[in-house]
Amino acid sequence: MEVVTDTYRTLRSMTARQYLLHGVSLGLIMTSALIIWKTLMLVSGSESPVVVVLSGSMEPGFKKGDILFLHMPSTPVANGEIVVFNVDGRDIPIVHRVIRSHHNTKSYKGKPGYQEMLTKGDNNHGDDRVLYAPGQLWLDRDHVMGRSCGFLPHVGMVTIIMNDYVYLKYALIGFLGLLVLTSKE
Repeated sequence: MEVVTDTYRTLRSMTARQYLLHGVSLGLIMTSALIIWKTLMLVSGSESPVVVVLSGSMEPGFKKGDILFLHMPSTPVANGEIVVFNVDGRDIPIVHRVIRSHHNTKSYKGKPGYQEMLTKGDNNHGDDRVLYAPGQLWLDRDHVMGRSCGFLPHVGMVTIIMNDYVYLKYALIGFLGLLVLTSKE
């Protein structure tokens, strides 16, 4: 209770200039995070350089809550590589292994060379054709967001918990904002 009253006193004693200064500091923090994210996108070549595994379909290799780091080189994806892909009509990306692929150097859909892939979760019985869009039998390279190049175990559970308990997410964001506003420096 004492922490709350101290915070309240700190907020009441601040001038408009101090509020403005803390607001600018908060804006700089958010801008820095955006710059870091955009730099990671540029370096990795992936539209999403970091993803969280949301299910147990890749166990025992990756467990729910693991964070994957992605890159997207221009070389063809090899069988056995773990890719993150988006399927038309679905918002959430999927992390699975390429089990079959074919690559052609001829032009396809106006692009020089193309590759089609079939994926499967290591912990699933069948391939992913049931997850693809209706009538789709293969993934194009355009569906692939990136290839796994590293991971951190269990760290992504924070993201999963925040998505499951939305009020907790807003409380944490509010607390961090309040912390920035009431900091002395």
